[in-house]
Amino acid sequence: MIDVYTDGACSGNPGPGGWAWVVPDGPHGSGAAAHTTNQRMEVQAVLEAIKANAEPIHIHSDSTYVVNCFKDKWYVGWKKRGWKNSQRKPVANKDLWEPLIDLAVPRLEDGSLKFSWVKGHSGNPMNDLADELAVAAKDALRELDGAGSVDIDEASSIGVDQGVEVPWPVGPALLVIGSTTPTAGQEKAVRDAVRSLNSESVVVTGLRRGVELLAAEEALAQRVPLAVVLPFADPAVNWDDSVRSRFDEAYARATYEVVLEGDPSAPGNAVKLRNRWYENAALGALVVDDEALASQYTAAGLTVVTV
Repeated sequence: MIDVYTDGACSGNPGPGGWAWVVPDGPHGSGAAAHTTNQRMEVQAVLEAIKANAEPIHIHSDSTYVVNCFKDKWYVGWKKRGWKNSQRKPVANKDLWEPLIDLAVPRLEDGSLKFSWVKGHSGNPMNDLADELAVAAKDALRELDGAGSVDIDEASSIGVDQGVEVPWPVGPALLVIGSTTPTAGQEKAVRDAVRSLNSESVVVTGLRRGVELLAAEEALAQRVPLAVVLPFADPAVNWDDSVRSRFDEAYARATYEVVLEGDPSAPGNAVKLRNRWYENAALGALVVDDEALASQYTAAGLTVVTV
């Protein structure tokens, strides 16, 4: 089985983008689109890799959006619901997913295709090479069409659904979000809220410092399933060791995890995108010291408790 590394790149969401696949010491392919998203480029890279390699291949992708689709068979539910996701919304990027699924599923079933997730930007030389090829394809397009740098409109970029399925039961899920510097009273309120839940519930947090990490640790202590949603891979890379160790332990023990495709070079926008994604992740939210988020989730139809 031949190893194939795939990656996608995009400047803006949407914006000019590129995709690439590469075989170690072997062939590669790449391409670009003038107006696309990072997730479309990730899917396109895998689609083109499968098209170009008829022999058994093992695809390594740093996109959980791609890998989890096949690992957790999201496509089964999509097809049953007439290409609607678990929130009954149209599946994002159907025009790419449909041909990819048609090609991939028979090969998964006969054992000639395998998927694995690889952590992006972690020093894996082949993942880095796929990224370089995708970025080069994107940049070549930008040079040809004179697009230059992209000024992302925050309102449009934050509203991207990202097409990621919620892997936990939404009904009993409680989202905990808010202050990174809670008061003692707010910390107690978070602990009490989590302790009131049972093992059929799910606590959803992003493991940010403050109430999110606190809620995660309390959920683990009370044996309540924990769902972690990260705006991008390894947001704690620059944290102090003491807090980083808490993050690592909670993340390792989580029952569910979702890593979104936010841009780590723009963490503020990435976190806002994550916060918007949360609107379909739970029916209830405990919001600590953040009136804007409380209003956002109330408007989205969640039952919100503020502290």
